[in-house]
Amino acid sequence: MSTQVVIEGPGEHRLDAHAPREPAAGEALVRVHAVGICGSDREVYQGNRPEGYVRYPLTPGHEWSGTVDAVGAGVPTTLVGRKVVGEGFRNCQVCDRCHAGETTLCTSGYEETGFTQPGAMAGTLTLPARLLHALPDDADLTAAALLEPAACIAAAAIKANALPGERVAVVGTGTLGMFAVQFLKANSPAELLVVGTRPDRAELSKAFGATDFRTRSQELPDDFDVVIETAGSASAATTAASLLRRGGRLVLTGIPAPGAEGLDPTDLVVRQLEVHTVFGAPPDAWAHTVRVFGAGLLDPLPLVTHELPLDRFPEAIELVGSGDPKVGKVLLRP
Repeated sequence: MSTQVVIEGPGEHRLDAHAPREPAAGEALVRVHAVGICGSDREVYQGNRPEGYVRYPLTPGHEWSGTVDAVGAGVPTTLVGRKVVGEGFRNCQVCDRCHAGETTLCTSGYEETGFTQPGAMAGTLTLPARLLHALPDDADLTAAALLEPAACIAAAAIKANALPGERVAVVGTGTLGMFAVQFLKANSPAELLVVGTRPDRAELSKAFGATDFRTRSQELPDDFDVVIETAGSASAATTAASLLRRGGRLVLTGIPAPGAEGLDPTDLVVRQLEVHTVFGAPPDAWAHTVRVFGAGLLDPLPLVTHELPLDRFPEAIELVGSGDPKVGKVLLRP
C-alpha cells in the first residue's frame, strides 16, 4: 500500500493510503516514477484555477513518468514493462476537433489528468492506454517526468513554424522558456535571443543554444521573425510582441491572471502580426517531443533542482511559488 496526495479544496490537503485501481478494458496501470509540480498545481492548491478546470477532491499531478505494470482487455500486453509518459487531456475521440487531431479543443468538454481526473501524485496511475507514449528502454525516467511541459512547448514550436535562418526569440526563462530555446535551436536559427527577468539564467540559456540574453530593462530589438512567450504575464506578452518585425509570428503559452490587460489590437493589425496560443499539447506535439527526447536532442535534467518524497508536498508547493532563483523544476517521488 502506497500513499497519495488528496487536495480536498483550496488550501486543504491530506496524505491518504493509495491502492492501485486495476485497469479496465482499454486502460493501463502505470507505476509512477516521478511527478513534476508547476504553477497550475499551485493554482489548484490555492483555489485560483478557473471554474470548470478543476474538480475537488482531487489527486493532482499531470507531469509524470513511469512504467506500465498491467493492462486491461484490448491493450497489447507488450506494453507491460515499458517506460512511458502520457497525455493529460481525456478527449472524446469522436468530435470534429478530435478527428482533426486537436484534442485540446475537444467539444465534449474539458477533462484532464490531475485537474478533473485523478493524477500522478500517488504510487500508481490508471488511465486510458491510448494516451500513453512509450519511451526508449534506456530512457531516464526522472528526465522524462518533464516531457509534459516540453510537449506544450513543442505545440508552440509547431505553430511558430520557425524556418532555418530565421531570427527567433524566447520571452521567459522558466522551465517552458528553456524548453523553447531547445526546440527553436533545433531549427537552425540565424539568431536566438532569450529575454527574461533573471540574469542568472543567461548561462543556462546559452548552454541550450541561445546566441544572446537580455533582461527586459535592457534595450531590445524589434525585428525578429518568431517569438515564443512563456512567462505567463501580460507584460511578457507585450514584450514578446514588441520584439517582432512587421508580419512576424507570435506564440503565447503563458496564462496571465484574470483581467490582465493584454496586447494592443491596433498594433497587431497595423503590423500584421500572426498570433497563436497554446493550452496543453495535442498528440502530434507529444509524438514530436518523445522523438526529440529519444534522439537525445532534448535535455530536461539541468532544469531539475529538487526531488522530494510525496509527503513533502506542501514544501514542494512553497518552493514552486517562492521566487527563489535557485529553485527550478521540483519533482515528487512517490
